[in-house]
Amino acid sequence: MNRWISALITSCLVGVFSVPAYFLGVNEVRAASALAAWALQSNGVLKLRTSRGALLKAYFQSAEGEKGVRVWIDFPGELIRPRNLEGTGPVNQIRLGKPREGFTRLVVEFDRSVSLDPATLKLVATSSDTWRLKFVGLPTEGLRTIAEGDLNPISSNGGKVKGVAYQSSFKISDLPWVPRGRFKVVIDPGHGGPDPGAVGIGGLRETDVVLDISIQVASLLRAKGVKTTLTRTSEVDLDLPPRVAMANRYGATAFVSIHANASRNPRKDVNGIETFFYSGSRAVRLANKIQQQVLNTSPGSPDRGVRRGRFFVIRRTNMPAVLVETGFVTGSLDASRLKKAHHRRKLAFAITTGILHYLQGVR
Repeated sequence: MNRWISALITSCLVGVFSVPAYFLGVNEVRAASALAAWALQSNGVLKLRTSRGALLKAYFQSAEGEKGVRVWIDFPGELIRPRNLEGTGPVNQIRLGKPREGFTRLVVEFDRSVSLDPATLKLVATSSDTWRLKFVGLPTEGLRTIAEGDLNPISSNGGKVKGVAYQSSFKISDLPWVPRGRFKVVIDPGHGGPDPGAVGIGGLRETDVVLDISIQVASLLRAKGVKTTLTRTSEVDLDLPPRVAMANRYGATAFVSIHANASRNPRKDVNGIETFFYSGSRAVRLANKIQQQVLNTSPGSPDRGVRRGRFFVIRRTNMPAVLVETGFVTGSLDASRLKKAHHRRKLAFAITTGILHYLQGVR
């Protein structure tokens, strides 16, 4: 017979995965809420963001047959789009589904070889809407961060947001103004899934850098009233044609593909910022706006200029499109910055500022 454990988690309460036991009764969920964002990080820590004060139920199931250990969490509020995401390293798969009407379920299924002790698993409320679960004893070799949504959304006043303090210069009010709801933008984080893109100093991966920046750019644009979609929000394998098709169907005003560069040798002395366009004066203007802002954020990094390129994603899109290289993961100067969350935050603000300046001139 399958064995289960459950824990009811409330704001500021620690829920504990105890020794295996039958299902434990808990209070019924009374208020609707939803899973807003999640990330299973490369260090074996699962982070969640929910509606404030949400009640969660967490479960553990031992390996059975061909299936490995499974841990899942139920959230009030129905999921709009069920989906399965391929795992990495010791994680076989992550599934998001609708176990029953009015609820969302996030399932982490591990490889059959993984053994976890439920007594060591604790789902901790770190604030009224954020949660942390460390998979103690999980081997992390080959584990790459898989995430959806923004764990740290930015407030409109630039102050503390759900327990996270941001530098005062990171204010939504400091970003250029555009009419709310008038524009659509597609942000394309380069590479993803089995294609990490460039790998640089200390194993710094392009996909990790650009996904973080892209999610932040999308969040900032939305805060300014720009309708924004991402071609990917997690480490998934996404070919180039679907990215273009998504942008063309969306009817975007602009398309921005975000990347990080690498020298061929590689050479640590090669650094710099560059932005590519394919054709059209509007694309040139968009590229120039972004290039200047990113350069301002990366003092000392060479200006490699705004250049014409034939990259598929900017050549086949129907709207002004650019591809921005935020620095070299192989360069000693750029890599030391790109690996820092604070610098990636600055880059997100810079790219957003450039996009908004461009949109101000669109009639």
